[in-house]
Amino acid sequence: MSLGDGEKAALRALAHPVRLQIMSLLTGAELTAAEVARELGLTHANASYHLRNLLAGGLIVTAGEEKIRGGLAKRYRYDTHREPVGGPPSDEQRRADYAAIAHELIRRSAKARFAESGNALGDGDFWIEPETWMAIRDRISDALDDLHRAAKPPRTPGTVRTSTTIAMFRHRQEEPS
Repeated sequence: MSLGDGEKAALRALAHPVRLQIMSLLTGAELTAAEVARELGLTHANASYHLRNLLAGGLIVTAGEEKIRGGLAKRYRYDTHREPVGGPPSDEQRRADYAAIAHELIRRSAKARFAESGNALGDGDFWIEPETWMAIRDRISDALDDLHRAAKPPRTPGTVRTSTTIAMFRHRQEEPS
């Protein structure tokens, strides 16, 4: 199965680990390239480059423009409910997404403070009825949507920085041996 142009652009957009960090930042706030650069310790040019790649891959959207010191700055945001460019992602695109997120989880967990944060961790391959799977998947998806809606700009007073990674999928049907 060959990839469409939209999927190729999305795969390229996730090819650099800093882009997931940018997408996380853009969940809680509409930010300019300069604001992204300050938050992540990047140069303005580097932040702009990554934002252009994410935009070309359809992973973020432009949220407006504003005048700053005589110039025009675009604001970007991560829209968790956007329609994927080129339609639903292929299995190959999803696998690439999961790999990128797994790498980001490793980076984030290196900075975790487990003893004082209260955390949840679980993993498993489960054989469950399809109706149970769909009900649990929907509850967890709703909780993830709640987190995205509750997200605030970085360092907002009264907030704590958290990390949430969810990976849920059905396996292919295996033929009985």
